[in-house]
Amino acid sequence: MLKRVLLDTAQIPDGEELTLYSHGRDFMIVLGYNELMSTRMRFSEEQLADLTFDRLPGDSPRILIGGYGMGFTLRAALARMGESGEAVVAEISDKIIEWAKGPMAELTGDCLKDPRLDLKICDVAALIDDANDGTCEKFDAILLDVDNGPDGLVRDANNRIYSKTGLAKARDALKPGGILAVWSAAPDYAFRKRMQDVRLKVEELSVRSRPNNKGAHHTIWFARKA
Repeated sequence: MLKRVLLDTAQIPDGEELTLYSHGRDFMIVLGYNELMSTRMRFSEEQLADLTFDRLPGDSPRILIGGYGMGFTLRAALARMGESGEAVVAEISDKIIEWAKGPMAELTGDCLKDPRLDLKICDVAALIDDANDGTCEKFDAILLDVDNGPDGLVRDANNRIYSKTGLAKARDALKPGGILAVWSAAPDYAFRKRMQDVRLKVEELSVRSRPNNKGAHHTIWFARKA
């Protein structure tokens, strides 16, 4: 019987400690008793990108991805993106990127070397602020998967991104017609209402964690700027 093997730990800035395990050919990132992500449960993170691209015109948008994680969303986005598109990724922990280049290098492939990628080791909120103050160009889409959902589990500071103020800033960092896509482990009526309160047109989908229609149900919101 295969056993989980502890590979490393990462202290998230101003947050909790994450643990990387291997289990045979699979990997998982764990917080306490909560499995935050796993190579066995990747479909909903991939759908965060695929379903966003389904809702965007053209194939070369400028997108912001909040949270690299295991790179599922990024790789799915790059697979759909034209040569002139751009994927800006904000990852709060450089240790997560070390894992991607180290133990999970086979999973990562060449995505971190892709010329369309602009990887930033920072809080995604800082890049949203940059788009609002004119420091950088606004985005066609912002894809958020920085925690377990709107209720911050990994890092208390993540709660501000999901607050009305944070959502309004994300809205203003989008180009007209742009999409804010948010991944969550579970539904959250209050969060959906907050998005509507900041004048976003919201669509909510339930997506399985595995592509064979098995595994946990996860929630993705697609909120369009008028």
